[in-house]
Amino acid sequence: MTETFNGYQRADGSVGIRNKLLIAAVDECADGVCRAIAKSIPEAVVITNVVTCMMAGNEELLANIIGCGNNPNVGAVLVVAMGCGSIDPEVVAGPVRATGKPADTLKIMACGGSKKAIAAVTTKAKNLEAALASTPRVEADLSQLVVGVKCGGSDTSSGLASNPTVGVAVDHMVDQGATVIGGELIELIGGESYLTERMADPAVKEKFLKLVAAEERRWNIPGAEVEIMSVGNSTGGLTTIEEKTLGAISKFGSRQVVGVLKAGPAGIERPDPGKPGLYISEATHLCGASAVNFAAMGCQLILWTSGGAGFNNPMVPVIRVSGNPELITEDQDIDATPIMRGEATSREIGAELIQKICEVACGAPTAIEEVASAFMSIYQKEQRLERCLALMETPPCASQRA
Repeated sequence: MTETFNGYQRADGSVGIRNKLLIAAVDECADGVCRAIAKSIPEAVVITNVVTCMMAGNEELLANIIGCGNNPNVGAVLVVAMGCGSIDPEVVAGPVRATGKPADTLKIMACGGSKKAIAAVTTKAKNLEAALASTPRVEADLSQLVVGVKCGGSDTSSGLASNPTVGVAVDHMVDQGATVIGGELIELIGGESYLTERMADPAVKEKFLKLVAAEERRWNIPGAEVEIMSVGNSTGGLTTIEEKTLGAISKFGSRQVVGVLKAGPAGIERPDPGKPGLYISEATHLCGASAVNFAAMGCQLILWTSGGAGFNNPMVPVIRVSGNPELITEDQDIDATPIMRGEATSREIGAELIQKICEVACGAPTAIEEVASAFMSIYQKEQRLERCLALMETPPCASQRA
């Protein structure tokens, strides 16, 4: 089994496993123009601010777009604005360009109309596409990988098969010097102690508990509570939120948690390059948007476990793992059902997953890569609600369970 991969060398020292042109619409009115030009460029990926063209309250959203521009899988960035909003495209392009990555901008109104803008943007995009073609390929060690880990549509097979399989791969990646990022804090409620006991640094533990407590408040406003234990979870055989939580935690393997990553208006935190290992993050539990969070945190690929079909992302490949026999179709990358039948162990299926990670990192497509990719949706916290929650007394929730 190969323990290296052939990637794309970036100016900041990172290595991408894909070579994408990111076209960013900093306001929703520019989305149509961006998608029109992306049709003619195979490696183009579009991400759009669909909230508002105003600046105030959009800082976390813009931080996600900037983070995606800085992702190793992106070789160049084109930022497009309608021109009448308050968000200057340089807000995104400047930080990307500062890393040594080519980035250009365009305002549609300055071109004299959408058709002229499409022609002008296409020219800029083609120039950036040429820059992608000149990106050097290098052989890189697995330690250069940053892998996001997420579950969804959890059922009985998740906790017994697919999540433990990913846990085996996570331990292997960490042991090889790679970085793994787990997210969806809301899925960890009730099981915080199983992670805090793996945190040697008291500051990491304190930050983790604080963020979990905030997430619990955020999604449990009286009268508007989120359904953490969904109907699909129950019909899939799970009986309690604790059972679901323990299954979710198993996908993080068994190694020490070295850090916690926050996402907010001040920016999207990334792992310390000098401290590889397992991180827990504020990457959202919302499926498609979690991929953008992981991308902004620097992940080149994502491992997804599910009792449901799962999502696909056009910029960061998603390797799907399932132990549910009803889901073993052409959409799944790893079949973990032998574990459910007692014919294999999570360590054996985990070895298959590790091999698949190496293959995908070397350029092999995932099962349905480039097919039916999800919209690059961006999640950001509602800043007015955040301000209200900050003024409230912190309830004794996650901190008391630690």
